[in-house]
Amino acid sequence: MAVEQRREQLIAVALDLFGHRRPDDVSIDEIATAAGISRPLVYHYFPGKQSLYEAALRRAADELAALFDEPREGPLGERLSRVMRRFFDFVEEHGTGFSALMRGGPAAGSSRTCAVIDGVRQAAYEEVLHHLGVQSPSPRLELAVRSWISLTETTALLWLDGRRIPRAELERQLVHDFAALTAVSAAYDEEMAEVLRRLLADESDRGPFLDLITRLAVLTPQPQPQPS
Repeated sequence: MAVEQRREQLIAVALDLFGHRRPDDVSIDEIATAAGISRPLVYHYFPGKQSLYEAALRRAADELAALFDEPREGPLGERLSRVMRRFFDFVEEHGTGFSALMRGGPAAGSSRTCAVIDGVRQAAYEEVLHHLGVQSPSPRLELAVRSWISLTETTALLWLDGRRIPRAELERQLVHDFAALTAVSAAYDEEMAEVLRRLLADESDRGPFLDLITRLAVLTPQPQPQPS
């Protein structure tokens, strides 16, 4: 193989192994065997497991960030629903690798690893802003979007530990969480209120945002009839 082809093969093999087992439990010998080459040849392309791990992390990060790339057409609630479906496809397929990526794995504390993880979060943040049609977000909008991204990440990590909530329900709940964070901020900020109005105006009758309003309305105490 050419140099770049071999590097790509090793990254793919490492990503598959790291995706199903803790990176600390994967040896260079196993990576070499899975790639069909000798251990010294692995070191010819990568100085050590750490550098190969970081390359696999960058590949996983690129794939994860790309999940938020969605055509800017149709109601935002439906777009976010599709994003969450792809996101949990990734989480389910690469559970251990996803945990390693978000928690840092054997490179916890490494500035390069932190930069990779921050890059995923920043890419997701920018994609959400594009979907909202906002170029210069207000402080409250930035807080709401970044809080939602953090919530999504944490929710996925907790879900992997036992999967006690049906995945489809969790995907829908996270879309509802986005609407809820936006609504709370809208109560304090007119710019956020305008964003919320646009989202609801574009929503279809069966969209997740209006579904949330219906669910909340059921919980609202109904006024009792006054005695005549």
